[in-house]
Amino acid sequence: MHLLVLDGHHVAAELRQKFGPQHQYTFVPEADTRLVDDVEPAMQVLDDVLPTIDVVFDFGNYGPLYEEREGVVVFVEAATESLASRFGGRNRPSYPVFGFCGLPTLLNRPLLETSLLAASDADRLAEICATLGTDFQVVEDRVGLITPRVICMIINEACFTLQEGTASVRDIDLGMKLGTNYPKGPFEWANAIGVARVYEVLEALWQDTHDERYKICPLLKRMVQQGESFAL
Repeated sequence: MHLLVLDGHHVAAELRQKFGPQHQYTFVPEADTRLVDDVEPAMQVLDDVLPTIDVVFDFGNYGPLYEEREGVVVFVEAATESLASRFGGRNRPSYPVFGFCGLPTLLNRPLLETSLLAASDADRLAEICATLGTDFQVVEDRVGLITPRVICMIINEACFTLQEGTASVRDIDLGMKLGTNYPKGPFEWANAIGVARVYEVLEALWQDTHDERYKICPLLKRMVQQGESFAL
C-alpha cells in the first residue's frame, strides 16, 4: 500500500517499524518542518502522488489537501480532538475516517488504537488494518482516546509530586518502572512523547471535561513555556 503521511516526521521511524517495509511511504512535507509553513511545495508533492495514495495518516488537520481524492481512507491523530468534534455536522467527510493514537512511543505497539466516526465503517477499518498488517482496538471517540489520556495524566501527577519536593525525577521514574512495570518512568516518557505534546493532550482533556485530574501542573506549564525537557 502507498501511505501518505502529513506532518508525521516526528514518528517516521515508528511508522516504518509499525507497518513494515512492504509499504511505500510518502512524507509531506519532505523535510522535517511543519506543513502549515510550507503549503505550496507540499501541494506540488501531493499533486504528483495523490493518484497512487491508498491511506493517509494526517497528524494535523489537512483534509482540504486530499478530500477530493476518490477512494482515500484517512487516519487522523486524535489525541487532542475527537472525530465527532472535528467532523461533526456539515463537516462530515464522504470518505472513511478513523482516529488513531499517533503520539511518539505509543504508535508502534501490537494494537493500533483507533476510534470510529461512523459505526458503518467498522468493516472497512478491519480490512485496512489487515492490509497494513496490524491488529487494532476500537476505543470510544473521546479526547485523549485511552492510552494518551492515562499516560499524560500520570505524567501530570508526577509533575505535582516533583513540584512538591516529595521525590526527585530519578526516584519517581525508577519507582514507576519497578512498582508498575511500566516501560518508562513518567518523566522519561514525557521527554519521549514531547513535553509540549503532553501539555496539549492535558489541555484538550481539561477543556473537554474540566475534571480536576487533568488540571495542568504549573511546573509542566512552565516547562512548556520555556521549551524545556526533564533532566533525567
